[in-house]
Amino acid sequence: MADVELVKKMLRAVLQANKSGVSLSRLQSEYKELTGEQIPHKQMGHNHLDALLASMPTLVRIERNRSGETMCFASGSNETAHLAKVVARQRSSKKTGRPHLVNTQMRVKPAAPLVLNAKPQTSLRQPNHRGRGGGRGGGGGRGSGHGDFRQARDMRDGQSEGKTGAHPHKMSNQNTPNRKGNPPTENPGSGKGKPYNPQQVQGRIREILGKYSNGFWVSKLPQIYRELYKQDLPTESIKDLETWTHICTVEKTCSSNPSELLLYPAKEQTATSSPSPTLNPDSTSAPVPTSNTPADKPLQSPVQKRPPSARLTRSGSRSPQSPPSSSSSPSPPSSPATLSPDLKLKLEELLVKYSNGLWAHALPKLFQDTYKTKLPGHVLENLHLLSDICTIDYPMPDNPKRAILQELGRRLSNHAVPSLQIPKEEYPSVLVVEATNTNAVILRYIGEGYSQAQESMEDEMREFYGLDQSSPCPLSSLSSGQLVAVRAEEEEEILRAQVCEVMADKVKVYYVDHGFSEVISKTKVFELHEKFFQLPFQATKCKLAGLGPFCQEPAVLKKFETMASGRILLAEILERGQTPLVVLYDTSQDDDVNINAACMKALQDKTLASPLQVNSAYMNVTVSSVCSDGTVYCQLPSRGLAKLNEILENIETYFHSQVTSEFLVSRPFCGKGCLARYKGKWSRVEITNLHGSRVLDILFIDVGVQASVEVFELREIPPPFLRDLMAIPPQAVKCCLADLAVSVGSWTPDAVQWLREKVLNTTDCSMKVNCHLKSHVHMTVFFFSGNNIDVYVSVACHPGHFVLQPWRDMYKLVVLMGEMILYYNKTEQKPLNIEKNQIYAAKVENNWHRVLVKGVLTNGLVSVYELDYGKHELVSCTQLRPLIKEFRQLPFQGITAQLAGLKPRQWSEEASIVFRNHVEKKPLVAQLEAVQEAANPWDRKLTVFLVDTSQEERDIWVHDIMAEFADELTNEL
Repeated sequence: MADVELVKKMLRAVLQANKSGVSLSRLQSEYKELTGEQIPHKQMGHNHLDALLASMPTLVRIERNRSGETMCFASGSNETAHLAKVVARQRSSKKTGRPHLVNTQMRVKPAAPLVLNAKPQTSLRQPNHRGRGGGRGGGGGRGSGHGDFRQARDMRDGQSEGKTGAHPHKMSNQNTPNRKGNPPTENPGSGKGKPYNPQQVQGRIREILGKYSNGFWVSKLPQIYRELYKQDLPTESIKDLETWTHICTVEKTCSSNPSELLLYPAKEQTATSSPSPTLNPDSTSAPVPTSNTPADKPLQSPVQKRPPSARLTRSGSRSPQSPPSSSSSPSPPSSPATLSPDLKLKLEELLVKYSNGLWAHALPKLFQDTYKTKLPGHVLENLHLLSDICTIDYPMPDNPKRAILQELGRRLSNHAVPSLQIPKEEYPSVLVVEATNTNAVILRYIGEGYSQAQESMEDEMREFYGLDQSSPCPLSSLSSGQLVAVRAEEEEEILRAQVCEVMADKVKVYYVDHGFSEVISKTKVFELHEKFFQLPFQATKCKLAGLGPFCQEPAVLKKFETMASGRILLAEILERGQTPLVVLYDTSQDDDVNINAACMKALQDKTLASPLQVNSAYMNVTVSSVCSDGTVYCQLPSRGLAKLNEILENIETYFHSQVTSEFLVSRPFCGKGCLARYKGKWSRVEITNLHGSRVLDILFIDVGVQASVEVFELREIPPPFLRDLMAIPPQAVKCCLADLAVSVGSWTPDAVQWLREKVLNTTDCSMKVNCHLKSHVHMTVFFFSGNNIDVYVSVACHPGHFVLQPWRDMYKLVVLMGEMILYYNKTEQKPLNIEKNQIYAAKVENNWHRVLVKGVLTNGLVSVYELDYGKHELVSCTQLRPLIKEFRQLPFQGITAQLAGLKPRQWSEEASIVFRNHVEKKPLVAQLEAVQEAANPWDRKLTVFLVDTSQEERDIWVHDIMAEFADELTNEL
């Protein structure tokens, strides 16, 4: 009987530890994690857990959220479960269907998975640090609802979200640009108007320009100076820059802002400046990277509500300035051409490396150097096709071929937006938006600081941009890269967005907190107030571990869409980088579902699976594993098994010519497929659990054997074989013996051992499928490959005693005997103590046979029984050798049998001769009737029908012949 008070005490502890509530499906795992046991509801008189909880109103309060999930709270707590609130506010999706609420708590595992848990970088002085904490992403809250109705836009055409990480950092309040668009000013008390040391400042500016040899915006100099030297740049020195021609070159641009200047090293001081149009009152600059930016990369230019004036080439030289034009920025040429997803992905990856902008004319060479292939010529002629992966600026209005590309999301408009930090916990909850590539899955993090903060911000935005007369007016001037507020299709929704492309009366925007693009009317676009720049962009990207080579495979993406899009899942973070490497889990069911592994299984070719049909028999079955609960794993002959063996043999050969340590598994995770040694050969395995960083559990998926190994024993599947190997489904079929119970603890060790001795690694079994359930195949096992088997009768005494050899394995016996000849003929004779009923190798007529000693005679001769042929021989004791293990692997081929269909009798010599003439030294078909078991395999006896099928007209059943002959003898007597 369960201790009721103790159970209540433990339940209360679990509920109080989850102030925001715990789902009913998660309560069991939480309780077990605390106590090591399940909640004993049956022992307490209740068939179901919810019935037990309902009987404890003073302990637990049960509520159902709007999605129907049962949530449990400690009685007296008025707090509401946040995840329930997320989904309750979620709207229906036009694309992914009704969102699914799932359990967002990872189940307890024997040991914590191997995860690197580096703390995210928070220093404001490391904006380009890519090792940790990079990424704009995550969040649900009411965003769950937003995510779904926003995913439904028919107009979205690809994901524009940039790679995570390496974002401009959040600026200090003293360096925040003002609303009129002026460059950032110095801190109060920065020494404005005070004397300064020109030589010191000049020396430091020379050092800065040495680091930024490609130049940068003058407006960024105070910030860079402060970060490098921990001092404020004297304001007066900015005015003196143009006179320091031996230190630097100051160049005016064709920008509409006369205060925006470019600063170059002195060696570059040749330029023609252009008259500056009027200043856009809302134009300001965004921060630039600090000194850890590579010198060969162009620096980030400001994002304004007009096209920026100039950018820098990759080599650092300045592009020629053209005379100003009264026309606006040229429109990109129109063309029906399209870009393939693979090409877009490559271009996006390239732009990530040049996050501060890149001249379009530099693309062909960079593309060729990076991917060793030529950039399609129509790309530069149709730059507008890149609008969903980057912004396109034309700093020279009269030269449309001089365009600057920048990865979407890197350009930030009026204010600095802080980078999104990856959650610190190992398994953060995430809302999956969608994926057109498993290397760039768009998601949002759930929880405090993410979805909750986004929810609060959007509530405030909805109030700020209300429908009353005092609400802001739509923006009259828009430019690519600009951050704006957008009134979504559902009028009450106001969202943050970034302008991708400006058209005549419409604009294409990317919702930075929700991860998709949309074309909307310009009348729905407003200036984004500075207070809404505080929260990092919530839409971020991650990579699914293990799916890199198949990141755009249609079958993988379709599976991911079905299992993950629009769902709240758990993300196991394996690598906290610019784009985190994760494994996603659906924990809403009884068993956790590894999304990555499920997507990989979508690559399997079903035609290569083991054929299973009810009431069908399968020959040549190998029993590869017998588990402690009586479960049996079998290998059935199939195209998949034949192909698997061929590939594994090729891998063996491949590894012999390679340094296999180069294929060590560096990033193990649950569900990962790789290789490990099994019986001396490489075999496919799946990682099932990790114990720290060294030891892990694996399953040999093609034999059904579990093992624990060290991580250095695993190898990655070599790339040349990866796709073909992944296409083959696991070849171990999980079965149970018909009419026998299979459950934990129901089989005794003796019973399991007996079954293993009878069937394990036996290659001449047959299997009849009785029924096919969900998790097991119920089958009957025979010791031969089917009811009918091709045999060779090596010895025939009479119908009551003859010896069969399985025809299909005769070639194996020939090979084995050849190996025995090579081995024993060069082995020196050593004194041997020969014992009765022991197995040896014996030389008989120049061949070596596997024999059983039946007797040892005093004259030095030994009576032996040839286990593969069924013959008795006398040999000299000097002709016997120990039978080594290598020659014991093949089952003994001689099988004793008797003829079925006849009554037992004493057979006469005449009848024995007739029988011998019909069967001995002939290939026949044997139909199994019964098996008489014995302790030793050579003592086992079969009862079979023998059929001669050599004649075209008819089959001859030997037992009919012998029955007629016996009747004739009886009549004659």
